[in-house]
Amino acid sequence: MEKNKFKAYVVNEVDNKYIGKITERDIEDLPKGDLLIKVYYSSLNYKDALSAAGNKGVTKNYPHTPGIDAVGIVVKSENALFNADDKVIVTSYDLGMNTDGGFGEYIKVPCEWAVKLPENLSMKEAMIFGTAGLTAGISVLRLSELIKPKDGNIIVSGGTGGVGSISIAILNKLGYSVTAITGKESERNYLLNLGAKEIIIRKEFENLDNKPLLKPVYAGAIDTVGGVILENIIKSTKPNGVVTCCGNIASPKLELSVFPFILRGITLVGIDSQNLPMNYRINLWNKLALDWKPDNLINTYSEISLEDLNEKILLMLQGESKGRTIINMEG
Repeated sequence: MEKNKFKAYVVNEVDNKYIGKITERDIEDLPKGDLLIKVYYSSLNYKDALSAAGNKGVTKNYPHTPGIDAVGIVVKSENALFNADDKVIVTSYDLGMNTDGGFGEYIKVPCEWAVKLPENLSMKEAMIFGTAGLTAGISVLRLSELIKPKDGNIIVSGGTGGVGSISIAILNKLGYSVTAITGKESERNYLLNLGAKEIIIRKEFENLDNKPLLKPVYAGAIDTVGGVILENIIKSTKPNGVVTCCGNIASPKLELSVFPFILRGITLVGIDSQNLPMNYRINLWNKLALDWKPDNLINTYSEISLEDLNEKILLMLQGESKGRTIINMEG
């Protein structure tokens, strides 16, 4: 391969269809940025799948290289905060949305988007976490501020998804008892191995009585899907419980009375990892590298190459993916 040339998964708009394929690109065509980074691993997130499918709410202009996560080594730095050969993590902000992302062998980004890789975290582990792990980490952090393991059971929706899987594993590591909601009945063993103590099938949970309040069962919750699932979680949470929410794949709408909030004092916490301040990011990455790193992290991912992306993106859009999918850029 010629100097400055590199491989990237590029999505093009052709006759109102969006087609992704591996393309040779030139480093000189990357956007402006303080850091030129050689990417070793990326990961596949739902937002990446939407970008690859032509969702203009995620990516406005094509051709485009998705990938909201990347980890690699600094090749060139124009900022004193980083040096060549530093290992760095880049997640969220505009990476992979309207800025060429981690599905290429090189990225160029502002230094404000990068975090130095903690010593106790490998590049592969960083991408097993990725944005999903960072989101799970924020969710656990906010929940744990008020709810302790002794307070009772925590329910996690979207249990086989990226955020759900890692949330279960972290909560289990911290001593919480976890109930997982899933639409995949065949994945019970996967969820039990992550640390869930109980499994509830999604349809059963969606079909609970349509009352303003339900029997208080859970001390807290991490919701990743929204819609009726989130409604029933809130209505099933014990007094002074905490519910975090970070997704709306089921629905962005909530049809609730105020009763759970004013009669039980439930706290609903929205989770946004995209614009998380850097000091919080560094703190969370250090927690994920040390005390919060699940013993079974290796069970939460599958590894692919760029050549496998189209198949995995389709599975994700169909709701058939499980855990985390990382892309080995040298694979």
